[in-house]
Amino acid sequence: MDITKIKPSAFTLGPRRGQYYDVNDIIKHLSPLQKEEVEKFEKLDLIYRTLCGVLYNFVPTSGHPGGSISSGRFVESVVYKTADYDFNKPRADENDMVVYAAGHKAMGLYSMYALRNEIMRAFISSELPDEKNQLRFEDLLGFRRNPTNDTPLFVKFKSKALDGHPTPGTPFVKVATGASGVGVPASFGLALGAIDLFGKDAPKVHVVEGEGGMTPGRVSEAFAAASAMRLHNIIMHIDFNQASIDSNRVCRDGELKGDYVQWTPLELAYLHDFNVIYVDDGKDFAKVSAAQAFAKQLNNGMPTAIMYRTIKGWKYGIEGRGSHGAGHKFCSPEYYAYLSEFENAFGVKFPKYEAKPTDVLKNEFGAMVPTFAGDWNRINMEKNYWDTLLIIRDVIANNKDLKYFADAILDSKKRLNTINRKPRENHAELEKLYSDKTISDAKAPEELKIVPGSVTTLRAVLGSSLGYLNKKTNGGFMGVAADLLGSTSVNLVGEGFQNGFYNAVDNPDSRILAIGGICEDAMGAMMAGLGAYGKNIGVSSSYGAFISAMEHTDARLHGIGEQSKVERYGGFYNTWILINAHAGLKTGEDGPTHADPQCLQLLQGNFPNGIMITLTPWEPGEVWNLLIAGLMKHPAVLSPFVTRPNETIVDRKAMNLAPASESVKGLYALRKADPKSKVDGSIVLQESGVTIEFITKVLPRLDKEGFNINVFYVSSSELFDMLPEAERNSIYPSSIAETAMGITGFTLPTMRRWITSYEGRKRILHPFRGNCFLGSGTAESVLHQAGLDGDGIYKDVIAYIKK
Repeated sequence: MDITKIKPSAFTLGPRRGQYYDVNDIIKHLSPLQKEEVEKFEKLDLIYRTLCGVLYNFVPTSGHPGGSISSGRFVESVVYKTADYDFNKPRADENDMVVYAAGHKAMGLYSMYALRNEIMRAFISSELPDEKNQLRFEDLLGFRRNPTNDTPLFVKFKSKALDGHPTPGTPFVKVATGASGVGVPASFGLALGAIDLFGKDAPKVHVVEGEGGMTPGRVSEAFAAASAMRLHNIIMHIDFNQASIDSNRVCRDGELKGDYVQWTPLELAYLHDFNVIYVDDGKDFAKVSAAQAFAKQLNNGMPTAIMYRTIKGWKYGIEGRGSHGAGHKFCSPEYYAYLSEFENAFGVKFPKYEAKPTDVLKNEFGAMVPTFAGDWNRINMEKNYWDTLLIIRDVIANNKDLKYFADAILDSKKRLNTINRKPRENHAELEKLYSDKTISDAKAPEELKIVPGSVTTLRAVLGSSLGYLNKKTNGGFMGVAADLLGSTSVNLVGEGFQNGFYNAVDNPDSRILAIGGICEDAMGAMMAGLGAYGKNIGVSSSYGAFISAMEHTDARLHGIGEQSKVERYGGFYNTWILINAHAGLKTGEDGPTHADPQCLQLLQGNFPNGIMITLTPWEPGEVWNLLIAGLMKHPAVLSPFVTRPNETIVDRKAMNLAPASESVKGLYALRKADPKSKVDGSIVLQESGVTIEFITKVLPRLDKEGFNINVFYVSSSELFDMLPEAERNSIYPSSIAETAMGITGFTLPTMRRWITSYEGRKRILHPFRGNCFLGSGTAESVLHQAGLDGDGIYKDVIAYIKK
C-alpha cells in the first residue's frame, strides 16, 4: 500500500472561550501613548538597562542580564501605565501584583523597583513609604550579597540583602520564584487568593515569564488550572526571545523546529483557552502599551497572555543565550562600551579604572579579577559601585521630564482608589481559625464523632476535621487532590459548600479545586501561592509516595518566601497543608511503587525549625489534636501522613494508654513502665501501621508475660522540637534514648535520632531491613514480608528485652 497517496486531514482546535488578537489590529483603535510619552519611556529604559549592566558588573559578573533587559520595556509599561496599586503600601491586598515568575530576572526586578523608588525620591518624596517598604539605590549594594556582609556602605545604609532570585523580603514581592517553573503556578495561586477575596473586581496578577520558563510540565498544568477555574485576573506577560541557557531556538519558529518544544508560547496559551495577544515587536512602547490596555479591558472571564517578541540582551553587546546567565567581564572595555550610550545621552562620565595587565586577584566570590590603581579590594569595589549609582541618581534628578513617571505612579493610586476594591460578600474569614476559642487541640468537637470503638480511616478524620474548620472560617480552606478527591477524603474539605469544582465566574463558592488532573507539581505551587496571599489555606493531597517528592521544591520555595517575609516584616508564616495520603506499607495492594516508606524522610528534618511540621498520627483519635496543634504553630507547610485502610479508634483508657491529647507534644509516652518494678526496656514507635500492630498484637502478649516496658510514640518530631528543652528531656531523657529499641514504618534515618546507641540502632525495625523494596499484597502480607507484623515485631522485641 502506498501511504503517500493518503493526504493529511484538516484539524482545528475545538471552540475556545479565549480569543486571539494581534496588536496591529488593536493599535488601530487603541493607542494610549503619544509620541512625547514614548520618548520619555525610551529615556527611562536607557536608565533601566544601564542599571542592569551595573548590577551585573558589581556582583561581580553574576546574574542574568539578558532576560532582565529584554523584559524591561513591557514591565516598565506595566509598572507605570497598566497596574493599579498604591506605591506607599506595597503589601496592600487590593494592589495589582507583578510577579517575576522568571526568577532569574531578579536583576531586572531590583533595577526596575529601585529606579521607580529613585524617581519618587527625586520628584515626589512625600509619597515614599518607610525605608522597610522601599527598594532604594542603597539597597542595590546588597544584590546577591549575604546578610552577614560587612562592607562599610552596606552597613552604613542598612542595605537589604537582595537574594539571587526574588523573595518576599523585597517590597512588592509576594512569593519566592526561580526554581524550575514554580513561579507560574505560584503566581496563579496568588491570583486565586485575590479573586476569592475580591471577586469580579479582583487585583490583576501580572506574571512575567519567558518561553524557556514555560517548558516545565508544571507550567502547562497551571495553565490548564487557570483556564478551568477562569482566573480572569491573570495577565501573563511572555518575554519571547527564544534564548535559554543552552539554546537560541527554544520553540519552533515558523518552519524551523524548536530545540526543546514544538509550540510557541502563543499556541500553548491558546490551547489552554487563554485570551492571547500577539505583539510582534516587544521593543515598541506604543504596541506594548496598547496590548496591555486592551488586555486590562477584556471581560470574557478568561485569563490572558500577551506574547512579546523580544531580543535577549538587546543593546547589551551580548545577545541571545550568551547573555542569559553571563555578561561582560568585570570592569572590562566591553562593560564601559555598554555604559557609553548612557554617558553620551546624558553628558556624564562613569568612574573608570584601568587594569594593570599582569595583576589579578580573587574577589570575595573566588573569581579572578584584574587589579586597579590603588588598593582594589571589596571595600573599594563597593565604593566604585556606589559612585556609579550616584551618577545615575544625579541624572534622574536633573532630568525633570522624568517626573512624568512619578505622576504616573500617583495616577496608579488614583485608579486604585476609584476602583475601591472591597471583599466580596460571603468571603472567607481565615482569621477565625486563630481567634475562635472553641477550636482547641485538647479535645475534638463532638460533631466529628471520634468515638472509641468506631471504625473509620485516618484520612477521613483528617478530611472531616478540615471540613469542620472550613465551616468555622466560612471557606478559608480550599482543597485539591491529584484525581483522588474521594480516595484521599479531601472532598470532605468542601462539604457544606457549593458542589462541583471551583470556578471564579460560575461556581465561586465551591471549595474544591481542579488543577490539571494528576498534577502534583502544579498543585503544590498553586497552593503555596494561595497560602502566600494570606487569606486561605490551600490543601493538596496525593499518595505520600508521590507528593512528598513532587511538591518538595514547592514546599522549599514557600518556606524560603515565608521566612524572608517574616524576617523583614514580622508576623507569622502563611500555611499550606500538604497531605501525604495512603502513606506507608498498608497501601500494599498497590505495590512498592505506591506503598512507599520513604516519604517522611524527604520532609522531616529537612527544613529550618518552624517552616515544616510533619504529623504522623497512628490512629484516627490523634488526627484532630495534631492538626490543631500544628496549625496553631503557623508553619509555612503542615504535612500530615495518613493511611488508607479502615482502623478502629482505640479505647485508650481501657488499654492503659495515654490520651490522644498527649500526641501534641510530638513524642510522648503511650505507656510508662511501672517505676516500682524492674524496667525491661523502652520501645519507640513511629507510623500508623507498625504501631497498630504493636499495640493490638504485641503489647497484650508482653503484658500477659509480665514485661514492664516504656512505650513511646513519635507523632511529630517538629512539635517535639518546639517544646522547651527541659520538657523534652523530661519526656524522653537521653538515658532512655541510649537503651531504647525503635520500630518505624518509615525509613531508618527517621528513627535514628530517637535511638542513640550503636547496638540500639542495629536493632531498629524498618521496612528496608531486608535490603529490598517490598512486594505487593494485602497490608498484612507486606508487613509480614518486612518483619513488621505482630509476630515479627514480637520476636524482635523479646530478643531486645532478653539481650
